[in-house]
Amino acid sequence: MRRAERRDAAELAILVDIASHGFASWFWYGAVLDGSLDTAMEKGRMRMRDDPAEGWQGAVVAEWKGDLAGALIAYQIGESPRDMPAPHPVVEPILALQRQVIGNRFVDSLGVYREHRGKGIGRALLAQELRESGEVPTSLITENHNETALSLYRSSGFLEVSRAAAVPLSADHKRHDWVLLTRNPA
Repeated sequence: MRRAERRDAAELAILVDIASHGFASWFWYGAVLDGSLDTAMEKGRMRMRDDPAEGWQGAVVAEWKGDLAGALIAYQIGESPRDMPAPHPVVEPILALQRQVIGNRFVDSLGVYREHRGKGIGRALLAQELRESGEVPTSLITENHNETALSLYRSSGFLEVSRAAAVPLSADHKRHDWVLLTRNPA
């Protein structure tokens, strides 16, 4: 494992999209619709490259036999979500959950390429983050149907704090809840 570097931005964008099950690229696609960029991944790469909190500077990556295999992005939740308007209705439930843990360390994304799953990479990335954050309350949000993630988080000491119904991305999108989990609550 190593701290991410700016040059990792494109792979970080892919891993964030994997971690979000396509939610990130759906959101980034707005830049394609408004004509400012050619692909959603280009927007993701720019975000990972240029965002000081939620980009490469807050990321740790895991390598496996010379390949980037997974990544975790975490940062301190400041006051910004408190009054931040949701840029799209699908983001509102996520912001509402984040408002409950202002001041906590926040694991924004934990993603591992499918070919590298089952090797303990996600667990190792999370353990590294928890070692670094120490006793600081650490929170994250996942989907209620993501049993693999929920099992990992619960086995790492996270407890469910709250839930919010997700706003579907489309009429045929699977309905679910966002689940807020916290470790070492204040």
